[in-house]
Amino acid sequence: MSGFFGGRKQGRPQLCPSCGTLVGANASRCHQCGANLTFSMAAASRSLGNLLPATAPATYGILGFSCLLYIVSLLATIRTNGLQPPGGGGIFALLGIGSIDGNVLQRFGASLPLPYDIAQPWRLVMAVFLHGSLMHIVFNMWVLMDIGPQIEELYGSARFFFIYVLTGIAGYVLSSLRGHFSVGGSGALLGLIGVLLAITTGRKSAGMQMLRSQIIRWLIYIAIWGFLFPGIDNFAHLGGLACGFGLGKIMADRPPASPEKRNRANALGWATAVVVIASIAMMMKGLIQGGG
Repeated sequence: MSGFFGGRKQGRPQLCPSCGTLVGANASRCHQCGANLTFSMAAASRSLGNLLPATAPATYGILGFSCLLYIVSLLATIRTNGLQPPGGGGIFALLGIGSIDGNVLQRFGASLPLPYDIAQPWRLVMAVFLHGSLMHIVFNMWVLMDIGPQIEELYGSARFFFIYVLTGIAGYVLSSLRGHFSVGGSGALLGLIGVLLAITTGRKSAGMQMLRSQIIRWLIYIAIWGFLFPGIDNFAHLGGLACGFGLGKIMADRPPASPEKRNRANALGWATAVVVIASIAMMMKGLIQGGG
């Protein structure tokens, strides 16, 4: 009430969310970089960051959203078909636990052959966060939590989120060109691996060479897995890997240091968030029009 009627706010000095300079408790703009302390993208990013874990917030956000979509799609599958036991035997029965009905995946935004993805480009985004079974999401999220925080620390949360979504989209563009029906975050995960491969290429230090050797072993295992088991979208993997390698070559592998670079990174992250939110809205519109 005192603020509304013109009274002075009481509080401690605050840090500018853009450049980190200490400013007064009553300041509305940073005296160092001029950023608006309330309505700038940096301030919005800080407010959003307070709702997420302090370490690797984008990684945890992706994990949470992917798990939420899996739970919702599993409930939709149970509602449609009931709880069905996995078919097949051995490892195929294990991989089939918690499988999501194909029609449910299609309604929720699975990537389809190219003519459909051109007409409904939001599918290229939603497919990155959808998964087809319990083992599918467990394996992908395990890989995400293994390498995501390291890359997020290296690039900053905003640029990491941009890299994850863009490489996932690139993977599904190539998959769609090949006429595949596909879901999963593995294209984006291969994009993260592609970024690491680009960073380590040409670096002569022992640590970088060791990391590069480990990455190459990962790629060999993934390639063998892709050829041995049916249903794995190797083209989505290839598209994500190539896009990630390209981004790793053109983007500086360190967090943005200057206020201008932080503002550009925040703009990139928020633009990516807008694309994801718009895709969710289009998915919801389709579900409502189709009767759920």
